[in-house]
Amino acid sequence: MGNFCSVCYPHRSPDKNRPTSLPYPESSGLLQAQNDVSGPVHIAMVGNSQAHISGSTSQSHLAITKSETFALLGNHGNPPPGTSSSLKSEKRSLASKLSGTLNRSNSESRAYSESKITSLFEKYKDEHEDNILSEGIEEFCIDLQLKPDEFKVLVLAWKFEAEQMCKFTRQEFVSGCKALKTDSCKGIQQKLPEVVIQILADPEKFKELYRFTYKFGLDCSSGQRILPVDMAVSLWLLVFSQSELPLLKKWLHFLEKHPQVRGIPRDTWNMFLNFTTTVGSDLSQYDDTEAWPSLFDDFVEFENDQLNQNSSTMQDLNRESSSSPSS
Repeated sequence: MGNFCSVCYPHRSPDKNRPTSLPYPESSGLLQAQNDVSGPVHIAMVGNSQAHISGSTSQSHLAITKSETFALLGNHGNPPPGTSSSLKSEKRSLASKLSGTLNRSNSESRAYSESKITSLFEKYKDEHEDNILSEGIEEFCIDLQLKPDEFKVLVLAWKFEAEQMCKFTRQEFVSGCKALKTDSCKGIQQKLPEVVIQILADPEKFKELYRFTYKFGLDCSSGQRILPVDMAVSLWLLVFSQSELPLLKKWLHFLEKHPQVRGIPRDTWNMFLNFTTTVGSDLSQYDDTEAWPSLFDDFVEFENDQLNQNSSTMQDLNRESSSSPSS
């Protein structure tokens, strides 16, 4: 196929009045001191401090149970009868909930920096336009320690939702890095294997990638609507490079023997995935009454002819062997 590149095909502020050391009442489960929730509500806080909140409030807004609240208050509150034996466990549970929430929030906020993503884009973008073009993509792949024709590069383009080969727009690059939750080449290197595993384990995700691949291979600049057969063959080899597909070799051999087939329409590309899972590796489940593209009918006929020829050849060899005089 020559040097094929899966990305670059050679066309060549918080409220200051609220005590900062205390959690917000909406999430802390602080004890409502009065039963009337239709008017002002008084909230009992740690250290016997009180905050007066006006407006309509509902008991459902208090996310943590009363017993947990008393556990937080310790000796500052008077827990209902029967709860003293569970105060320690409730306190540990409450501390775990609050700690887990804070840790998740901090982790998500530190996951990536948009300014770092922008700087990364600037490193590879073209001098004359606000896009990463072939040279920048080649340098990007080198820094990722990937070959341009690797399956992971196709997956990266899919995550970036790239519209065409040889080009990453600023929006595609920034949005893609955000989707991967990373802002560095090292982070992308760590995330890509995870994404690959997810795709190969989920048929629906693989189907999304497979369908994306067709659009990705089209030359949008020229308004191309049908994928040239040589490009289609290269992309089939790439997208199925991580999974065994016995029928693929037969299909590509058929295309090679029929040079009059110059392009692959989108419907044919999309239905080939369904075709391979329906007819079986030996085409035994093929039903000519199904509404398959005519090219698939020609392929099945070609394979049957090949099978018959091989069978006839074997029979001839067997007859010659049986008729030859024994030594």
